Amino acid sequence: MAKLTKKQKEAVAKIDKNKLYSVNEASALIKEITNVKFDASIDLAVRLGVDPRKANQMVRGVVTLPHGTGKDVKVLALVTPDKEADAKEAGADYVGLDEYLTKIKGGWTDVDVIVTMPSVMGKLGPLGRILGPRGLMPNPKTGTVTMDIKKAVSDVKAGKIDFKVDKTGIVHTGIGKVSFTAEKIADNANELLQTLMKLKPTAAKGTYVKSIFMSSTMSPSVQIDPKELA
Repeated sequence: MAKLTKKQKEAVAKIDKNKLYSVNEASALIKEITNVKFDASIDLAVRLGVDPRKANQMVRGVVTLPHGTGKDVKVLALVTPDKEADAKEAGADYVGLDEYLTKIKGGWTDVDVIVTMPSVMGKLGPLGRILGPRGLMPNPKTGTVTMDIKKAVSDVKAGKIDFKVDKTGIVHTGIGKVSFTAEKIADNANELLQTLMKLKPTAAKGTYVKSIFMSSTMSPSVQIDPKELA
């Protein structure tokens, strides 16, 4: 096991491993124990009592974080010419269709989110092997396949994120930056957690939220008390 640096030891020492923190406490503590020289990302990892292998226990959704992610999200709008102006006005970083489909076929995936129209999805099908593993395939359920391109791009730019429970039963997603105030971090965390509660599958039995951990880039994690969500 790698030895901890002096700063890492100091950070670990500030965390009471026997305590379950409130969201507010965790948000303040994460800022205190993050010592990197860049604006670190803050993540939330929520272990759910579901079996993701069963379709009726899959947890997937979207949430608009009240204070955004703090990240400049690069959006590609794959649209027909009549929708290009809407996409550009909403702030899409890349706008077009066939030329970008060709670039993706060649391996280009330098974007965070792809927004498109129902009529274009047929052309994206063959690119599933490239886009799917990277989480870039547009989906009507997340609002990235729509005729209202302007709203879709605006929502993503404003902090709308989609999440999905992984095969181990964990939802892991970014909720902001360490430069945010503790209050903004807590607001974003609570928005995600409340959204997860609303998505509890009826087929899920027993404890739904088993554990919640907040961490930042290279920081130790802080455990949050799931009872806060009751």
